[in-house]
Amino acid sequence: MADMANEAERQAAAQWVARMDSAVWSADDEAEFQRWLAQSPSRHGLFLQTHAAWMMADAARQAEQGPAADSTAVQSTAPHGWQRRSLLGGLAAAGVASVLAIRHATARSQAFVTQLGEIRRVPLNDGSIMTINSDTQLKVQIAKNVRQINLTQGEAWFDVAKDATRPFVVESGDVKARAVGTAFSVRTREAGVEVLVTEGVVETWSENDEAQKILVSAGERALVSDRAVVHYRTDGASSVDRALAWRSGMIDLDGTTLREAADEFNRYNQRQIVIADPDVAAEQFDGLFRVNDPEGFADALSTSLNVSVNRSDPNVIRIERTGSGKNLE
Repeated sequence: MADMANEAERQAAAQWVARMDSAVWSADDEAEFQRWLAQSPSRHGLFLQTHAAWMMADAARQAEQGPAADSTAVQSTAPHGWQRRSLLGGLAAAGVASVLAIRHATARSQAFVTQLGEIRRVPLNDGSIMTINSDTQLKVQIAKNVRQINLTQGEAWFDVAKDATRPFVVESGDVKARAVGTAFSVRTREAGVEVLVTEGVVETWSENDEAQKILVSAGERALVSDRAVVHYRTDGASSVDRALAWRSGMIDLDGTTLREAADEFNRYNQRQIVIADPDVAAEQFDGLFRVNDPEGFADALSTSLNVSVNRSDPNVIRIERTGSGKNLE
C-alpha cells in the first residue's frame, strides 16, 4: 500500500509539472496547486525534484536533436510532454538541482517570493525571462512605456526581450540598472547592489549621484552602493558564468575563500556552515557542487585541506582546523 501511495504522489507531481509546462498559469491554477502542496509536507520537495527531472529530460532531448530543437520547443504538444513523464521517476531520484519553472504571464504588478533553497524561472508577458534565486523578494510591473523590477532582497537573472520603446529597469533601494535587450543579474549585498552582465550592455547608477553612471558590458560586474561605485571588475565571461552557476542549481568555486563558499551554501540550506577560525576561512578552494549539498562540500574540504568537520549539531556543519575538534558524523 505504501508503494502505491508513493507512486500516486509521484504521478500527481508529474501531472502538475506537465500542467505548468503546457498552458498559461492562472491565479486559480496557483491556488489549486498551493492547496495540493499544503496537504503533505513532503510534496514540496517531491515537486521540485520532479520538475528538475523534467527540465533535465528537455535538455537531453534538445542535445539529441541539435540547435533546431530549441526553436520548436514552444510548439511541443501535450502528448509529447506526457511521453517525457516516463523518465521522471528515475531522474527525480538522481537528486538533480531543484529548479522550479512556472509558465506564468505577468500582465500587471505582481510580487514573487522564493523560499530558502528555491530557484524559480518565470517567463514574463513581454517575452523576457527571469530566474529568481533562493530567498529573494521582488515585484514586477510591465507597463506600456517601461518594464520595472523592484528587488527588495536576494538575486535574480534577467534575459531581456528587445524593446527599444520600453527600457527594462531593475531597482534595489537607490541603485538602478537599465537595459533594452540584454541578459544580466542583480544581487543585493551588504556593501551595495551587484550587477553582472552576461550579454549586451547595462547602465547602472545610484539615484543619489547620477553623474556616476557607468556602462557594464558582457563579462563585467559592478558593485554600486547608494553613494558610489564600490567595485568594478572586467575579469571575463567565464568568471561571470561561474558566479551565475546557481541558475543550474550549482555552486562553482574557483579560488574562492572558504568564508565566501560557506556564505554561498548558506544561501540555500537550513543547515548552515560555520567557520570560526579566520585563518581557515581565508583558505581558497576550487570545485563544483550542488547548491543543496553542503555535506558534500564539507567532505571535500576534509579530504583536501588541513581541516576537520564537526557535524554534532544537526543545524550546523562546523569547519575547524585539524586538531581543534573531532571529525564528528
